[in-house]
Amino acid sequence: MDVARPLLLLLCALHLTLTEVLGKHTDHRNLFTQRVCCKRQSHFVYIGQDISGSPVSIDVGMCRSHCGATARPSHEAGQQDYPKHSSMLEFLRSKKMRTRGPAGPESPEILNQLPSCGRNQVCEPTGVRVDRVLLLEGPREVEVIEECHCEIRLTECIRVPALRTYYSETPYETVIDVGGCPRSKGSPEGFSCVPTKFDSALVETPNKVDLIQTVVACELKESCYRVPYVEYYYEIVHHADGIKEERLKEIDVGRCLGGCTTGNRCLLRSPSDPEICHLWAERQSSSCVPHGYESHSFLNQHGQLRTILSITSCFCQN
Repeated sequence: MDVARPLLLLLCALHLTLTEVLGKHTDHRNLFTQRVCCKRQSHFVYIGQDISGSPVSIDVGMCRSHCGATARPSHEAGQQDYPKHSSMLEFLRSKKMRTRGPAGPESPEILNQLPSCGRNQVCEPTGVRVDRVLLLEGPREVEVIEECHCEIRLTECIRVPALRTYYSETPYETVIDVGGCPRSKGSPEGFSCVPTKFDSALVETPNKVDLIQTVVACELKESCYRVPYVEYYYEIVHHADGIKEERLKEIDVGRCLGGCTTGNRCLLRSPSDPEICHLWAERQSSSCVPHGYESHSFLNQHGQLRTILSITSCFCQN
């Protein structure tokens, strides 16, 4: 009995020690690499001038798509990197100090970048707010990324949820699923997954209500494409028996959506690395315009002939 008791205490101590060591090694290695990889980074965009004439640049953010260095396979390397840090904050501070240190020869392990999420996942925004900025030419809405996370990479062109926060940090704060279309990698060249059907949602504001456009459906289209847009008119029809009938005429006049942006939008590059852009210009307004059209003629309520043109196709204007 006296011999068994010390042996039992020794086994319990060994169990606790091994659990603590393995737990430190596993937790730091997995949680640090996963959380640090897919995260928000600063991304400043120049949007114009405010009412005083001063330039306005906003940190709209971006989701980092790659990790840092490849994790070393050896057990010693893993122990050396992670267990010595007691918290995530300490790990980030030590990583920042190593970055500021004298630059040494880059090893193949550092140069070898890993995807931030799984092989079939992508680092995407999970929290986006819509800020309203008063510019010289009028009010402007800017989408700002707040958080990022790993999302399953979709290969089909389907509508996906997209939450937006309006009037953040005010009594009128509202979250709406405006919807969106995934950036499908499997789409044919020259085609993209784009919104084709829309709806609207009401947001209560200090100035009554705002109408927010939401996406209902997505399809594979070219970058500049036509979407349906229905309008209704009253039409007078004279029948052969002399009866005059007033009825509703539906015309799909269409709209052109998409963009035809060209050129480089980078305004300020890093002097040490030209591949890094510190400041991006606002994306140019779309030059996707109507190309083909057809006419619809009818008699209106006053007996006058009215002609409505509808868009049949769109193209990028030079």
